[in-house]
Amino acid sequence: MKISQSQTFKAFSEPIVKNNPVFIQSLGICSALAVTVQLNTAVVMALAMTLVTAFSSLTLSAMRKVIPRNVRMIVELSVIASLVILADEVLRAFFYDISKQLSVFVGLIITNCIVMGRAETYALGNPPIRSFMDGLGNGAGYGSVLVIVAFIRELFGAGKLFGFAIVPQTFYDAGYMNMGFMQLAPAAFIIIGLLVWLQKSLMKG
Repeated sequence: MKISQSQTFKAFSEPIVKNNPVFIQSLGICSALAVTVQLNTAVVMALAMTLVTAFSSLTLSAMRKVIPRNVRMIVELSVIASLVILADEVLRAFFYDISKQLSVFVGLIITNCIVMGRAETYALGNPPIRSFMDGLGNGAGYGSVLVIVAFIRELFGAGKLFGFAIVPQTFYDAGYMNMGFMQLAPAAFIIIGLLVWLQKSLMKG
């Protein structure tokens, strides 16, 4: 039982830092560049991605013994697509403005290599609870990168967080200027690169 609990905790914790899907596996970078201009869109995207990854892994793991091997990828896509559609409809119903800002990127979760990768390499070979925790950890690892990058970009690019002004007006009166470059996709790429360097440096230490 202790071994099982240890493995379950490891499945959740390892993808957050040690084996982060963005830092280590270089997955999900395209959406990380696109949805991190504002912190609110990054948080919503992170939550949607985490829930889809966790519940798709849980579902596919529970079905793993009855899925014919020659059609497993079709089943994986069907399960993931159903969850993505559900997430998209919930966003449209309750967070319409954010849904518009995220545009096609919620729908494109189905093509995200993190979701398919965890389903194919982990969920089909491990029990449901452990697969759920693995999906939750990978989603949280991906989401943490989105939130950090969005925090930096919105704060320095617009002087705001969640749309609320953070930088005092006195700073602007004294000559402070927002970094417009932070609103562009290359800034996100540079920030992610610096975070990868930081993560690898800390892990070596």
